[in-house]
Amino acid sequence: MMRTVAAAGAALALGWAGAAQGAEFLFGAYAHDVTFIGEAIGSGAAGREGGVDIHLGVRSDRIEQIFGGPQAHAFVSINSEDTSNFVAAGLSWPIGLTERLYVRPGLGLAYTDGEAGLPPVNEPGLPPEEVARRLELYNTRIDFGSQVLFQPELSLGYRFTERFSAELSWVHISNAQIFHQGKNQGLDDAGVRLIYSF
Repeated sequence: MMRTVAAAGAALALGWAGAAQGAEFLFGAYAHDVTFIGEAIGSGAAGREGGVDIHLGVRSDRIEQIFGGPQAHAFVSINSEDTSNFVAAGLSWPIGLTERLYVRPGLGLAYTDGEAGLPPVNEPGLPPEEVARRLELYNTRIDFGSQVLFQPELSLGYRFTERFSAELSWVHISNAQIFHQGKNQGLDDAGVRLIYSF
C-alpha cells in the first residue's frame, strides 16, 4: 500500500509542479505519531506508531484571488516502518513576522493507508489467538476511523535566500468526527521542512 500512496503523491506533485508558476519543492523529515503536541493543546494523541516520516511535495505561487493570498500544497508522507502513510493537498497562508521570519497556518484533506476501523478486542467468543492479534493491533496502530481525513498544519519558517527556506513544522491528520463518528485517534507529525523556490 505504501507504493500506491507514494505513486499517487508523486504523480500529484509532479503534475502540479509542471503546471505551477513560481512553485516550491518541499522535503521534510518528521517524527511520526508524537504525543507532546496533543497533550499540550488538549487534543490527545495516539502514541502507538513510530518511525520517521519523509514528506515530499510542492507548493504553488500565491493565489491572489483567494482571501489572504494562500499557496496551494500537495505532498506525500512515507513512514519508515510502513504503518500510516498518506497523501495530502490543501492551502496554507504565509504571514510575515519580519523580513525573513514567517508563520504559516494551513488546512487540507488527506488520504491514509492506515487503519480505519480496528476490530473490537472484547467481541464475545473470540479464541485467545485472535484476542492476542487484535490487542497487538490496538497497541501498535492508530485507528483513524476513516481513511479520508482533515490535514491542519502550522509552521514557523525562516527565509535564508530568495530560493532557500526552512520550517519547523507540525502536521496533523484526523477525521474530526466529521468523516466518521467514533474512533478519531489522529496522527501528529513534528519535524523540519526544507523549501526550494524556483
